[in-house]
Amino acid sequence: MSELLERHRAVLPAWLALYYDSPLEIVSGKGRHVQDADGVSYLDFFGGILTNMLGYDIPEVREAVERRLRTGVVHTSTLYLIRSQVELAEKVARLSGIPDAKVFFTNSGTEANETALLLATHARRSDQVLALRNSYHGRSYAATAVTGSRSWKNSSLSPLNVHYLHGTDRERFPQLSDREYARFCVEDLRSCLATATATDVACLLVEPIQGVGGFTAVPDGLLREFKQVLDEYGILLISDEVQTGWGRTGETFWGIGAHGVTPDAMTFAKGLGNGLAIGGVVARGDLMDGLPANGISTFGGNPLATAAANATVDYLLDHDLQANAHRIGSRLIAGLRAAAEKLPTVGAVRGKGLMFAVDLVDPEDGQPSPALAATVLEEARKRRLLIGKGGLHGNTLRMAPPLTLTDSEAEEGLAALIDALETVDRADR
Repeated sequence: MSELLERHRAVLPAWLALYYDSPLEIVSGKGRHVQDADGVSYLDFFGGILTNMLGYDIPEVREAVERRLRTGVVHTSTLYLIRSQVELAEKVARLSGIPDAKVFFTNSGTEANETALLLATHARRSDQVLALRNSYHGRSYAATAVTGSRSWKNSSLSPLNVHYLHGTDRERFPQLSDREYARFCVEDLRSCLATATATDVACLLVEPIQGVGGFTAVPDGLLREFKQVLDEYGILLISDEVQTGWGRTGETFWGIGAHGVTPDAMTFAKGLGNGLAIGGVVARGDLMDGLPANGISTFGGNPLATAAANATVDYLLDHDLQANAHRIGSRLIAGLRAAAEKLPTVGAVRGKGLMFAVDLVDPEDGQPSPALAATVLEEARKRRLLIGKGGLHGNTLRMAPPLTLTDSEAEEGLAALIDALETVDRADR
């Protein structure tokens, strides 16, 4: 592995981070488990950053991909009719709940957010965009500009005029009740529109639960209150569902469902192809059709990716994986919260469904501890459990297992994670 690591460092960017002191190479997978190049098996609680949504080697998805491969045509481009693309668009449009919805497919969440920003800024004839503090919307020029985390911003240059709002920083205002915090956020939005922006703001782009931000969530119902203010100005609401879509939060099929409001557009990607690259935007038909120039996506919505995505969505719905996420996720979160009561190095435990997080803190002063989080990541690996890391301060452990996670696997993963947390807590005292 050291030889491969040396080759990686020689030809790939220094900013392309790898997990673990001794990075691993995943070579095979089955169900919710993967195997590394040394033959070690791991229970995967991160799914390639929420992308292997059903797990690994799912027969229905594999067979759909194999059928497409046997045709000899894995690519044609959007210049030709693609049956599987049309079928997938029909499913996404129906599931979105957006009236008269139309869908455009991309290769990633970054591209999806770029497209949504293009739709909104053209429709509103404005480069002004609202976003939330601590947000992450992708790696490209405009997506980085809308990202509200310094750790992920490489440049101050921007094609957009962005203003950041409160909404996921509840812990900064302990003196406020939940209702008072929500009112504060709405007033912050009104103040921003009154003082920081010119007329005709294009949109608010928001993650209902922030992914890279550490699974910090907008309080339920707040986006409905935001929408009421936005509607007064004609400002569009775009929900970034790249990590929260497809029933992962358990309670609702889309993350924004917790707010009782329908957005003007939603972006999606990650788990839709269960590992194959696909993303997209679903929006009101008039908004989607509004662009005046020609458009194309060479690879977006290609026959291979849409074959996998159709099979993934069908499997997801046929097996009611949203309900599974809610049931098993609730147990995992409750178990972690119970364990955290005895661990001074564990701060907040939060999440919904199979999207949950644990903050690691210095037990002396309660400040974020990225070092402790990194240590727990390593300890979890020793227990054959793969988890993720992130958050504004880098001290958050992120867990997002495949939605097919079983009861026994949930117990196995919970026990391993709690043991890792307890081991690090004891060593830090």
